[in-house]
Parts: sequence; C-alpha cells; structure tokens
Amino acid sequence: QVRFVDSGGRSVQAGDSLTLSCAASGWTFKYYAVGWFRQAPGKPDREFVAAMGWSSGGDTVKYADSVRGRFTISKDNAKNTVHLQMTNLKPTDTGVYFCAGRSTSGAVAMSTYQYTYWGQGTQVTVSS
Repeated sequence: QVRFVDSGGRSVQAGDSLTLSCAASGWTFKYYAVGWFRQAPGKPDREFVAAMGWSSGGDTVKYADSVRGRFTISKDNAKNTVHLQMTNLKPTDTGVYFCAGRSTSGAVAMSTYQYTYWGQGTQVTVSS
C-alpha cells in the first residue's frame, strides 16, 4: 500500500522560511516525478507549486512563476523523502500544501490529473 505523509507546515510571519517534507512508503521517489501543489483558502482547486522529474540524464525542475526564486524542491533518495524549501514567504503563500507522485512516469508534470499518489496535506499560514 502506497502512503505519502506531508509534514512541516505551521504558522509563520511574512519573510520567514519554512521547509515541508513528504515521506513515502510502499513507493520510491527515485525514478518517478514528484510535485507540490497547494490549495488556498476558499479556492476549490489545487494549484501547481513545484515539480521534479527524473530521467537518466538528470532531474528536471519546474516552478510556478509565483514561487520561482523563493522555493526549492529536492529529493533525498536515501530517505525516500521530498522537501520543499520555502523562503521569503508571503501571505499569498497561505494554503494547504500537498505532495504528489506519478505512478508510471518520470516526466515532470504540472497538472493534478497527472499524479496518482497524494499526501494528506500540511497547513501553511503566513501572516503579514
């Protein structure tokens, strides 16, 4: 059984930094694409934040325009964990953050429908 567990979310002040983690069991991040999405308060959909794809030539990373330069996605293959390092947080970064994994492909993806496995989400609240 595949299980993703998201953690690290909490309330912070604008300008602070925070690192989210996603640990998987029953599945490995090493050869498949992973992503982070968030759902803002009152919004029905999850928006893309960051993703990392795998290929024999190396990893490919994509970021949403709103977080590029502030957020960094990384994988720790030894611990089978994905991290999202967030710096210079803004109130608009507030939301529930979800990690996700593709089940059959290493190609980087930015749409929710392309992902099979999901964490339960972790709340990030940024106050001004």
